[in-house]
Amino acid sequence: MIVVTGATGNVGRPLTQALAEAGEKVTAVSRHTGVVPDGVRHVAADLAEPRGLAAVLEGAQALFLLLSGDLHAPGARPADVIDLAVAGGVRRVVLLSSQGVATRPLGPSRIAMRAVEDALRGSGLDWTVLRPGGFASNALAWAESVRARGTVAAPFGDVGVPVVDPSDIAEVAAACLLDDRHTGGVFELTGPEVITPRRQAEAIAAALGTPVRFRELTRAEAKSAMIRSVPPELADDTLDIIAAPNAAELRISPDVERVLGRGPRPFDGWVARNVAAFR
Repeated sequence: MIVVTGATGNVGRPLTQALAEAGEKVTAVSRHTGVVPDGVRHVAADLAEPRGLAAVLEGAQALFLLLSGDLHAPGARPADVIDLAVAGGVRRVVLLSSQGVATRPLGPSRIAMRAVEDALRGSGLDWTVLRPGGFASNALAWAESVRARGTVAAPFGDVGVPVVDPSDIAEVAAACLLDDRHTGGVFELTGPEVITPRRQAEAIAAALGTPVRFRELTRAEAKSAMIRSVPPELADDTLDIIAAPNAAELRISPDVERVLGRGPRPFDGWVARNVAAFR
């Protein structure tokens, strides 16, 4: 049995689907109830209180660990999930980490995530670490303003990074959960091209067939919006990257192709599959 945390999100949802289609027994874990594929068991649990996962992990063979905002919750001890996995007999963990662990190692949120990586490496379990850059699905934050006002508002409009399609992350995660060849790997996941927020807005407009105006935000405006859903230190770490990406953050990684045997999907493809969210 494979346990997938964050199972109703942009990565966990396609991962759960892929594993179910591969005939695997899957337990989907998320904070709130969500729709899961037929035959998949869903468990509501909060990773900020990892002890609640003990019964879920008992007897599982593998775990996909997505910490998200739970990593930054007050008093959170995310490495406790790894201890619970060991105690429950889990043999393999695939951890969704962050590119910033390597490219911005002194950022507060990156230090915390590196500690989780280190705990996993020292656990005695088989492990794989995935370090994606920016997600294409972050564009969903613009969906309401595109629907209501035909506008995308973002900072640093002409500064780009190679955003990755969450479905590519999910496919890589599935491969790592199912194939021993990827054990001990650290995979950096990016899209196939550097793309700016302004260019993303143009891609959304093209998919809709209607104009979309781009409005540039100041850093302060962007942070004010971000901290409604993420901790301030994570907002700052993210804004540092998208304001002035370094050479490592602009690099197109070969790792999606290395694992899947095909190149990563472009942002335009992600928009085409998700255009209904912007209508």
